[in-house]
Parts: sequence; C-alpha cells; structure tokens
Amino acid sequence: VQLQASGGGLVQAGGSLRLSCAASARTVSSSAMGWFRQAPGKEREFVAAINWGGGSTHVASSVEGRFTISRDNAKDRMYLQMNSLKPEDTAVYYCAATRPVVHNLVVITARGYDYWGQGTLVTVSS
Repeated sequence: VQLQASGGGLVQAGGSLRLSCAASARTVSSSAMGWFRQAPGKEREFVAAINWGGGSTHVASSVEGRFTISRDNAKDRMYLQMNSLKPEDTAVYYCAATRPVVHNLVVITARGYDYWGQGTLVTVSS
C-alpha cells in the first residue's frame, strides 16, 4: 500500500488547511488510519486517528477543537481539516495506515502502523 499526503503549504496563524491522504489500494478501507507530525528537531508525534469505519476518532490534546480527522472509504482517502492554526503546528505531516484490521479501534501509536506516506510540510507564520 502506498500513501500520498498532500495539501500542505504556508499559512498565517489563525488560518486553515486541509490535508489529504490518498491510498493506492482498496484494502485501506479496512485499515485504521492516522496522522502524525514531526517538527524540526523534535520527535514524531501523534496528531489524530480514525478507525476503519470512520465512526471513531481521537485527536491529540494539543489540536483538540481545532483539527478534525475524517475519511472517505469510497475514495480510499483520509483527511485532516486544520483550523485556527498556530506557529507551533509547523511540521511535516505524515499519514499512516495499518494492515486490514478486524477490530473497530483507533490506533494512536506510531508502532501500530504498517504503511507511511512521504509527508507534507505545513508552515504556519506568526
């Protein structure tokens, strides 16, 4: 499975961006998916996760109320709507997917994912 993240760019603080993650295989509709980010000089951190059906989500406390994760299994895509962006949101954002799962849970740890996209850079200016 190949994942392609897109939608990053330069935005002013308070602005919005919508990231998209496109999957190359239809099996991703049976996979849990998530977003992580890595800022310069920092470790990769969890941002948001969604279960395979899309009915359960979880976001990091640092982005709660500002970021929303969603997916469209008919299009093999996942999204991250980012509102009220802050300079501290500046990072490379990565999408990830598990192998097809039999559970209905979200996955919030990086080690729980099997496939990773190449990342898309989000820069928020103050």
